[in-house]
Amino acid sequence: MQEMILIIDFGSQYTQLIARRVRELNVYCEIHPWNKIPTLGNHVKGVVLSGSPFSTRDPQAPTPDLTEIKGKYPLLGVCFGAQFLANNFGGEVLPSTIREYGRANLSFVDKEHELTKGMSDNSQVWMSHGDTIKNVPDHYKIIASTHDVSVAGYHIEGEMTFGIQFHPEVYHSLEGSTLLKNFIVDICGCDQSWTPDSFVESTVNELRAKIGTDKVILGLSGGVDSSVAAMLLHKAIGENLYCIFVDNGLLRKNEFQSVLDSYKGMGLNVKGVDASEKFYSELKGLTDPELKRKAIGKVFIDVFDEESKLVTDAKWLGQGTIYPDVIESVSVNGGPSQTIKSHHNVGGLPDYMKLQVVEPLRLLFKDEVRRVGKSLNIPSEILGRHPFPGPGLGIRILGEVTGEKVRILQEVDAIFINGLKEDGLYDQVWQAGAIFLPIQSVGVMGDERTYENAVALRAVSSTDGMTADWVHLPYEFLAKISNKIINQVKGINRVTYDISSKPPATIEWE
Repeated sequence: MQEMILIIDFGSQYTQLIARRVRELNVYCEIHPWNKIPTLGNHVKGVVLSGSPFSTRDPQAPTPDLTEIKGKYPLLGVCFGAQFLANNFGGEVLPSTIREYGRANLSFVDKEHELTKGMSDNSQVWMSHGDTIKNVPDHYKIIASTHDVSVAGYHIEGEMTFGIQFHPEVYHSLEGSTLLKNFIVDICGCDQSWTPDSFVESTVNELRAKIGTDKVILGLSGGVDSSVAAMLLHKAIGENLYCIFVDNGLLRKNEFQSVLDSYKGMGLNVKGVDASEKFYSELKGLTDPELKRKAIGKVFIDVFDEESKLVTDAKWLGQGTIYPDVIESVSVNGGPSQTIKSHHNVGGLPDYMKLQVVEPLRLLFKDEVRRVGKSLNIPSEILGRHPFPGPGLGIRILGEVTGEKVRILQEVDAIFINGLKEDGLYDQVWQAGAIFLPIQSVGVMGDERTYENAVALRAVSSTDGMTADWVHLPYEFLAKISNKIINQVKGINRVTYDISSKPPATIEWE
């Protein structure tokens, strides 16, 4: 089995960042909730306990059973995890007299210790805690402190168990990657062999073993995720993969035919289906974002069900679900993390649809998907595409979706995206698009007063969609694009630019 690090989730907002940092070391990891810890084997090289919104002193706080872990596997407690290992094994955790949130600096670090070697004096770290480890047992060796917290890091002598009060996974812990590499590579002994090529090889073998000679139907969206999932399945089962590319009437301008041609050029067995009127009909009168998402998801399922009946003995439905979809839609593997929004491709199928689900990318982040796609030699024009939401323009039109609003937004979006490409800005942006706002405003065109629609442009930088910052596009570029949109798209007289980051906002408006 693939060697791995097990991350036990106590509901921290940073748990997924721990996973990303581990994978950046070319080491596979999985997140499991504290109350559903899987059976460990020799393939598990070490365990990380995450932070938590709970206080370890809270009667409702998570209380994992570490009987089969502590003292038997390398174990690193982060923030809450460190406090749990102190409070429940002979130490004492109390409310902080001085709480630490945000940047802090280590006043002491044991640079000879196996966990903290290579770290600098006064190293900047990121704190987020209202409790403090006040006392530790005699066999807990302190290996790091800040000016306000004496126990910022410790080692339980006699076993490979460690605790740190700060968050090494957060970018602002400037030497956090050094500490994590010390733990993952040197202490746990991981060989850093989890690469895109190794993922392709192992996944293709797993797919062949799981699917055999069965037929799989996959709904293509034109995006990176479904395209990479399709090529993995194509590599595993060839012509037994039946791809369906649905025109939901919510795609970008001219996207359906151009992407369909690209898929055929990749050798995929693909069929294009125009179902736009079904989507428009289902969306009529809906304004609530969740209801729109669910309606779009329902029609997708209905279309797949209809098409699956045309493929004799199809037994599987392939999906391009990736890790952030799972994390934001349902608590990670049933754990305590908070649900943000639903995704149309997460959560299984209705009972009447007799297909099993196969999700080759379910545990990958977006940047990992792109690296796997490159390993599969997928064309750069597909791999380099910005992420595009499964519900398409349906969630970029605030309020009710109509064919006329879609037409207007397609024109606006095309001017914006083409402008980014023409000015060499497209690859500097992780995701970009336009939002049709549910307001009208007064304008003047020539000598006439207008009362027309407004749109917002959105461009963000990110690596995986879990966090994102707005891109500082040049004012000259924004002025040019705004002028083009207002002059060329009938029905628009005002253009705005969204300068919100995630968090607190999300990338999409709905």
